[in-house]
Amino acid sequence: MTDSRLLAWAYLSKVVEGPNIYLQNLLKDGYDPEKIAFGIKQRQTWLGEGLLKATESRALVDTAKEDLETITRLGGRLITPEDKEWPKEEFDHAFGFAASGMSDHVRTYQDDALPPHALWVRGGNLRQLAAQSVTIVGTRAISHYGAEVTREFTHALATHQWTIVSGGALGVDSVAHSEALRAKGSTIAVAACGLDRPYPSRNRDLFNSIVRAEKGVMVSEYPPGTPPQRHRFLTRNRLVAALSQGTVVIEAAWRSGALNTLSWCEGLGRVAMAVPGPVNNAGSLGCHERIRNGSAQMVTSADDVRSLLGAVGAMDSQAQYELNFAATPIQGLTRNELRVYDALDDRDVGKEAAATATEAGLTLQLTIFLLIDLQKRGIVRRDGTLWFRNTEMQ
Repeated sequence: MTDSRLLAWAYLSKVVEGPNIYLQNLLKDGYDPEKIAFGIKQRQTWLGEGLLKATESRALVDTAKEDLETITRLGGRLITPEDKEWPKEEFDHAFGFAASGMSDHVRTYQDDALPPHALWVRGGNLRQLAAQSVTIVGTRAISHYGAEVTREFTHALATHQWTIVSGGALGVDSVAHSEALRAKGSTIAVAACGLDRPYPSRNRDLFNSIVRAEKGVMVSEYPPGTPPQRHRFLTRNRLVAALSQGTVVIEAAWRSGALNTLSWCEGLGRVAMAVPGPVNNAGSLGCHERIRNGSAQMVTSADDVRSLLGAVGAMDSQAQYELNFAATPIQGLTRNELRVYDALDDRDVGKEAAATATEAGLTLQLTIFLLIDLQKRGIVRRDGTLWFRNTEMQ
């Protein structure tokens, strides 16, 4: 990406805060981001009244160069839909479902039911880490019970190569991120402010640990310098839900903010799950209500979560009949299994696991996990450090 193009994307990230249907429509129609940025600055009418109105207060506030310099100093980067690291599969699935109009929640929050146009990132590869992920959120006022359950769920999921997504808040979020790191697993923290402004400040060391970890990433829709404000947390929650295949809420009171993330999960076509708590503790009333009214599945273990999310890497529930009645073992592979299988050469030429992971766009650990499982099923074979397709299964 050229410097001028990256500057244009950074400018759009600042001048158009959060999701914007008018900008998204222009990008979908093939308009160049540099042309859009120039048009906003010059107040050109071809942009349409909606985008002009949305940008009128910030059109001349161009801090793109400074924002890019700040994220570079932090060891981070700006990614856009033009980058290979963009989590296209997750966003297409989530916001494609939102656009279907099937969700009451999405109709209530229609302005936010859109993908981001750019993301500021520190740490690992976002697309790779989101490929097999689950969100764990809950109360800030975590109890001993909530902490114990969060650690138990997180550790078990992390050891099965599930990336833990959360919002970096105190309480359940912090325990989930910390336990994922302790288990040598992967974690994604989605911030509601610029990545140069750690919030809450008490989690500064945790955020630094996530960034330094081989499989940790901090991500924000907001450019450096953006302060945390209430409305940004609500907008951020859609990304916490969209970046994973399902959301688990552990301890949420009647009006807990974590329930907003669970609503987004349901509205984006993901699997909504809630952990029951002690019936004599008001801290789980929100979880109990979601279970009672059927808007969330009850889960009492990580195995329940994995069962609900399906086979390794599965995410398209509408394709389940095709998987169940597949004509061949290859046609029955899940999305991530197929990404690994396709990354192997269709000729009798072996490929090492690292090269396979790069080609598939997955982490090395998840790729090895999947290769071993495919080997057990006779779909691939191994010779030394090289992996091959089993041509007899095609």
